[in-house]
Amino acid sequence: MQEFDVAIVGAGPAGSAAALAARRAGASVALFDRAEFPRDKPCGDGIAADAVTVLEGLGVYGVTDGYPAIERLRLVGPGGSAVARPLPRAAHTVPRRVFDERLLRAAVNAGAELRKHTVRSVRAVDGGVVIDGRWRAGVLIGADGAGSVVRRALGFPVNPPGHLAVALRGYARTSNTTEQVIVTTRARWPAYAWEFPLGDGAANVGYGEVLRGVPLSRAYLVERLETLLPGREPTGLRGHHLPLSTHRPPPARGRVLLAGDALSLINPFTGEGIFYAVLSGALAGAVAATGGERVAERYGRALRHRLGRHLRHSSFAALLTRKSWVVDAAVAAAARDGEVFDRMVELGLGDGVFDLRTIGRIASRLGHRHPAAP
Repeated sequence: MQEFDVAIVGAGPAGSAAALAARRAGASVALFDRAEFPRDKPCGDGIAADAVTVLEGLGVYGVTDGYPAIERLRLVGPGGSAVARPLPRAAHTVPRRVFDERLLRAAVNAGAELRKHTVRSVRAVDGGVVIDGRWRAGVLIGADGAGSVVRRALGFPVNPPGHLAVALRGYARTSNTTEQVIVTTRARWPAYAWEFPLGDGAANVGYGEVLRGVPLSRAYLVERLETLLPGREPTGLRGHHLPLSTHRPPPARGRVLLAGDALSLINPFTGEGIFYAVLSGALAGAVAATGGERVAERYGRALRHRLGRHLRHSSFAALLTRKSWVVDAAVAAAARDGEVFDRMVELGLGDGVFDLRTIGRIASRLGHRHPAAP
């Protein structure tokens, strides 16, 4: 039985970031994934500036090379209000088959040992965790996505209705090369379509909405995408689930930690998960590398220190915006005030929080649009 200091299930952004952080701390690392890389992954492909910053802190540069910076965001509210402004920091659109491959190769080059293997069972033993009876690690990190085997092994169920979204994405030709576009809709709110240009005449386009306990068909999702973004004719359509951060399991148990989608770290406003994935993965890898004693407690503390305030703000804001007209008020406030726009972007794409000034500006627009609203 091979032994490692840290074993990681899932070699996507969270797993590769965990491997990089653990290797930087000197730990031996095994990285398991069932896929052969490069591989496609259904996603919006949006890479926010905050995610790039985390990776640069791990010594990884050039993950967005070849894909031009996207400087602006256009947001259309459910009732038709709209705002288009420069992003606080430029974003990129990088297909996951490219982005994930670059991160994985960086982790392997840093010394992580990659195993193409489908993990089926994890078992706690004295002083460690055994994976499929073949490998043993001092600490195990589950970074294996929305359908996480590791999460199920810990006894944590999938997110319930209201805290789980479904999305469909594909690629389409577009004349847009400069703006990320998000078009929200009152129909089955919260729901929205997006267009994220790659800069070469193509764009990642998709539609997603929060599940309410009733399955949604592929035909329905395609129809909603065509309604909100007419004329795109996307190809390569694939669907995926998004476990929202408004309902997260405990981040760890014993010597097993969860990161990224496996921990339900998906932003409830934008569906953004890459920043959460690389940040939680980096935190998990760094903590795991220091040993298994009280590792669950130490990881939980690290997450609270780094993301706790932001996650509280995003959950509270998600509660407030269950009414679509609240979102329209926020969009109107952002159209009038660049600082409100920047705060909204930072909350949706990074680890931002709402300050009193932003709340006041939105409340002012809310009162203007709905004088009788409480």
